[in-house]
This record gives sequence, structure tokens and C-alpha cells, in this order.
Amino acid sequence: MSDGKRKNATGTDGSVRATDGANHQSEAQRNGSAEIASENEPDFTTKVATVGIIAVGVALIEVSLIPGMIIGLAAALAPKYAPKLGEGLRPLVRQTVRGTIKLAHKTREAIAEASEQVQDMVAEAKLEEAEEASAFKSASVDASTAKA
Repeated sequence: MSDGKRKNATGTDGSVRATDGANHQSEAQRNGSAEIASENEPDFTTKVATVGIIAVGVALIEVSLIPGMIIGLAAALAPKYAPKLGEGLRPLVRQTVRGTIKLAHKTREAIAEASEQVQDMVAEAKLEEAEEASAFKSASVDASTAKA
């Protein structure tokens, strides 16, 4: 097959398929070119080092350019890393929502308890006021009957 000549091979279903040595060589060449392409692409550490060097250069030239550079870097990386970040943050967001719901429920209970306590204090204050008013009336009635 390596000589590039076409040969026929019978498959398990009885069909005849053609194999070509040149096709196998081109696959090997494609695999080799993919490896070369991946070697030409800088890895994450190289990218971070490059960005760090650029950041230092920008800081030396003009410090006020750093926020714009950070925003630009985030905009450039967002399409690549946002889906992964979203998948990673989903459990955290779910737990945050659950915690918020529990907190809201506990807050409602605490407010209801506080409201009940305030209503009890208001009722007690009204009762004490009514008792003081009736005691004052009875004292004034007693004082008027004593003068007569």
C-alpha cells in the first residue's frame, strides 16, 4: 500500500472497497501538519507571559491605559472561555439562589415574629392605659363621694 497503488479489499459484508496508499500517506501528512500547527500555537503560559510583559510596558508608558487593556483582553477571551465559565459557575449560582431563598424565608419568619411581639406590646400598653384610666376614674369617683 505504501507504493500508492490501488488495491481492492473485501469487507465483511461482501462489498469491495478500494484502499489507496496515497490516502494513507495524506492522512499521515495531515496528522503531522496538525501536530505542527499545535506546536506553532502558543500555550497558555506563553500567552500569560506575553500579556504580563505587555502590561508592564503599558504601565511604564501610561498607567491609565491598563483598564482599557484589561477590558480588551477580557473581550478577546470572553468568546473562548465564557461557555466554560458559565458551566463552572452554574452550581455556584444554583447554591446562591437556594441560599437566598432560605434567607428570604428566615427573614419572613423573623419579621413575622417581630411583628407579633410588637402587636403584643401594643396590646399590653393599651390594656395598661385602660387600667390606669379606670383606676383614675374610680379614684376621682371616690374623691367626689368622699367630699359629699
